[in-house]
Amino acid sequence: MSEHETDGGTGFIEPVPMESDPTELFPGDAGTLDADVRRVLVQLLRRKFLLAEKNPAQWRTLLENQQIIESRMHDLFVRLVVDHDRGVAYKQQVRSSELDVPILLRDESYNRAETLVLVHLRTVFQRERGTGETSARVDIEELEQTVLTYFDPEDHNLARTQQEVRGAVHRLAAEGLLVEESAGRYRITPLVEVVLSTEKLTELHQWLRERNEATA
Repeated sequence: MSEHETDGGTGFIEPVPMESDPTELFPGDAGTLDADVRRVLVQLLRRKFLLAEKNPAQWRTLLENQQIIESRMHDLFVRLVVDHDRGVAYKQQVRSSELDVPILLRDESYNRAETLVLVHLRTVFQRERGTGETSARVDIEELEQTVLTYFDPEDHNLARTQQEVRGAVHRLAAEGLLVEESAGRYRITPLVEVVLSTEKLTELHQWLRERNEATA
């Protein structure tokens, strides 16, 4: 067979080593997604949220490949939620009483301090939005003073309690619910509405009222 025939005269194509396959990202790679799409998929599985504001490039990749990413997550019994208005994407564990679903995602509940900080943030955010403000902000000192009122008044270890509150703020900031604009000054992001719905906020307010009345 001549070189011309090998190149295409007879329709045959010379074999290409697997190492030269541009879709293979590592030896033995059987995946079909581009590298950028795989990274977004991994981030969605690893992190609690993917935020358009913090990760604009990954957000665009998600929107451009949402169907295939959603399909891959469904294979794991995980639901993808994309909130375009708030610019946030997150995952939910599929649960069914009719189907045996292995649980991949474990709920990571918030501790006492984190829950109390969340309640205050959500309340401030709701109040500011109700007055027509496009954003809501809090100072760490104001946050501490409010949250400390919900702690046991008999607990006189103020330093430890303040450390709990600041630890809660650090976690919520890491998750994207807060953005530190200057030292001790935070902007509350719309993500707080996703984490704490209006119904859940009402329940927590009722629980706090009952708790305060019981300790009064």
